[in-house]
Order: sequence, then C-alpha cells, then structure tokens
Amino acid sequence: MAEAADMKENGKGSGKEQGKEGDKGGRVKAVYTDGYVHIADGKIVGIGEMEELDGDLQMDVIDVGGRTVMPGIIEAHCHMGITEEKKGMEGDDCNENVEAVTPFLRAIDAINPMDAAFDDAVRAGITSAMIGPGSANVVGGQFAFVKTKGRRIDELVVLEPAAMKIAFGENPKVNYSGQGKMPVTRMAIAGLLREELFKAKQYWEKKRAAMQEADGKERETPDFRYECWIPVFEKKIPLKAHVHRVDDIFTAIRIAREFDLNMTLDHCSEGHLVAEELAKEGFPAIVGPDLSSRNKIEVQNMAFKTAGVLHEAGVKVAITTDHPVSLIQSLPICAGLCVKSGMDMEAAMRAITIHAAQICNVADRVGSLEIGKDADIAVFDGNPLEVFTETYCTLIDGELVYSRGQ
Repeated sequence: MAEAADMKENGKGSGKEQGKEGDKGGRVKAVYTDGYVHIADGKIVGIGEMEELDGDLQMDVIDVGGRTVMPGIIEAHCHMGITEEKKGMEGDDCNENVEAVTPFLRAIDAINPMDAAFDDAVRAGITSAMIGPGSANVVGGQFAFVKTKGRRIDELVVLEPAAMKIAFGENPKVNYSGQGKMPVTRMAIAGLLREELFKAKQYWEKKRAAMQEADGKERETPDFRYECWIPVFEKKIPLKAHVHRVDDIFTAIRIAREFDLNMTLDHCSEGHLVAEELAKEGFPAIVGPDLSSRNKIEVQNMAFKTAGVLHEAGVKVAITTDHPVSLIQSLPICAGLCVKSGMDMEAAMRAITIHAAQICNVADRVGSLEIGKDADIAVFDGNPLEVFTETYCTLIDGELVYSRGQ
C-alpha cells in the first residue's frame, strides 16, 4: 500500500519519514510512502515499509496503488439509525419527549443498522460512530459506540453503555414549555438534573456500602432507574452534555464538578468565546454541526472556527455532523471546513480519528493504525478533507465492506 498514514498515539516511529509530535496524546507516528498494513483475524498485526514485509507470507493483497491509507473515520456524536431517514414518525426514536428524565433508555434498543445512513457512512470511510438519544430531555439515556456495517446492532457494539446523555438550554425548554410542565427555564433544567444525580449518588453509595458489608454480594433488588447511573459515578462513562451557549456550557461544568463526574461538551457552539477558560477546566469538546443552519437562537455564534480555536487553546476536540442535522457523509468535509477556518490540518485529522476515539473511550480499539487494534481502515484518492476526494475502499474489522465500483 503506497502512502500509508500510520497514526499512533505514543512513541517514536519506525518509518523513514517521521511525523511531527501532536498535542495531548495524539501523534502521527510515521508516514510511509510505500507501506503496508498487515491484517489477521480482524486486527492489525503489522505495519511498515514494503521492503520490510516478509515475502514468504501467504495472504490476500489489496493493492491501493499510491492512495492515502488512514484509520477509519469516527463520528463522535450522532443519531444515525435512531432517527432514520425518509421514515417520518415511524423511524424517529430519538426522543422520549413526554418525560424529562429518562436515564434508563438505551440507544441499542432503537438503532436500526438498516438505515441508509449506515451505508452512506461506510462509503465515506466512516467505520464507527457514537449513537444515542437526542436532546429534548434533561436526561435522555445511554449512548452506544458501534461499527457502521452490519444488520444486527448487538454485533456492531464496541462499547455500551458509552455515555449518558444530558441536555441544557433551548431544546428541553421548548419541548416542555409546550406541554405545560417542567422544565421551562434553565434553572429547572439544572434543578431536575441535580435532583436526579443526588438520588442516583445516594443509591450508588448505599449499594457500595451494602456490598462491602456482604463481601461483594448483592443482597437487595437493584433499582432499574438508578442502576444505569453506576458507570457514570464510577467514571467508566462520561456525561454527554448537549450545550451550545456559554452559560449552558458553564452550568454543565458546574454540575459535573459538584458531583465529580467526567463529561464531554457536545456541540460547544460558543466555545471559541471562552476557549482559555474551557482549556483550564479540562473537559473535551465535540464540536458541530457547523454545516447546518443557525436555525435556533442558541446557535447564533456557531462557526467552523470553533474547533480550531479550542484546539489551539489546549482543548481536546472531535468534530461531529450530529446526523441527521447534517449528513453523516459530510464529516470529513466538515473537518476540511474547520481547516479552511484556521484549524491545523493534522489537528483536524485527529479530530475525526484518534482524538474522537480517545474522547469516546475506545482508543484501545480504534482511531489509529496500530498493531493490536481493530483493522478499521479507510483508503482515499487524496486528502479526505477535500471535497473532490473519493473513497477508494473501506475495511471494518479487516473485512472489505466498500470498494468503489463494486
């Protein structure tokens, strides 16, 4: 494979042309102008220059003839398959918008991999995605991180649950003010979330104490409503906070600090206005969908420059389409538009590969071409961030799932 971009997280490269050091755990370790990626049993087992490859190996070969080989692209926040295209109400399972707090909902029970968007993702070189409920509720439920090719969702799961969705600002306000019940103010949104977290933390602490007394054995019947919060309090998964405005961003941070929880700042549309402050706080941001219209009051300051400004300030950044708000296949183009607005090219690449994987807590499996990781690979005719670039082929778990012309 010619021009194989070996995007790894740590250490020095073994290739002839070394990549430059990146920020906070992201590094292009080596770029091979005539390289190979060796795959076995769905995993990457070797990477290097073609001249280093053992000629005695018996294997099928995909010769991509001078094209760009890189890690499969990652969508860090979307509603693909849970808000299906062309199916109206019947295919819309994104929001259980009659109850403001629904942490026990699971995205895997609503994601339909037969949604056409999955095929669009694969054709764009997008090999995995974080998918979950929308933002109509203060607490929407659990996200799942999945691969983008297959017919049974259970077989696509990489991490589940992967995050707990919470939402601030305009969406919960508009949804519930129309129903004549809480929340209709930002105060009520924060109040309902605090109340839920307070009760859930009490449940978690009581359960831990009881299990310690019982030598790790569960004696009481679990409470279904609060069991789903345990991985959040144990910091195995983050809060996934829908925040656009500066005030909502800081309210989310305030509450996460109060309860000592991990969190991602999703959308973060006004993040560029307070980039230095957000860098000090240390929460990562998933920025977008900047390709959509400014159709709400709280996104009036939305701009493609946000991702680059946050990155330069020291915030770890991923880029999102928020599909179907903007189409999943536009993700690499969105990253390109961030570059056009000032973001470093390498940073934009990391924002849809290794940094997206790290933010989604799946960097042990995806996000870089590295020995031991899943063989999720995208091959392009050129730079995927440029609008005329075509996808040549896509591999997921070592299987060729898309090949142009087939």
